[in-house]
Amino acid sequence: MLENYLPVLIFIAVGVIFGGVMLLAGSLLSTSKPDSAKNSTYECGFEAFESARMKFDVRFYLVAILFIIFDLEIAFLFPWAVVLRDIGMFGFLAMFVFLGILVVGFIYEWKKGALQWE
Repeated sequence: MLENYLPVLIFIAVGVIFGGVMLLAGSLLSTSKPDSAKNSTYECGFEAFESARMKFDVRFYLVAILFIIFDLEIAFLFPWAVVLRDIGMFGFLAMFVFLGILVVGFIYEWKKGALQWE
């Protein structure tokens, strides 16, 4: 039973070792020349002039939520495409209903102006 997990453990070990080697090589080969521009904070496209606890415009959150929603829904297309031959016409039509609902939601957000940045 444990031999089934051996490839996964090897994959994780190789990934950790490779990541460590890359971090070590980067720290040894790079030069560190900090200045005021590199050490300054940069967040959301404007200078940090107030506390980090200030309120953000709701558009930041709206764009993030829309990205997550549409990105996750598009991610459902990959497994569907893999098993398309197995699920037949029913699966094909079900995905078109799903995509239709996605397009209706996208048009609604577009008409409401949620994608406009002023």
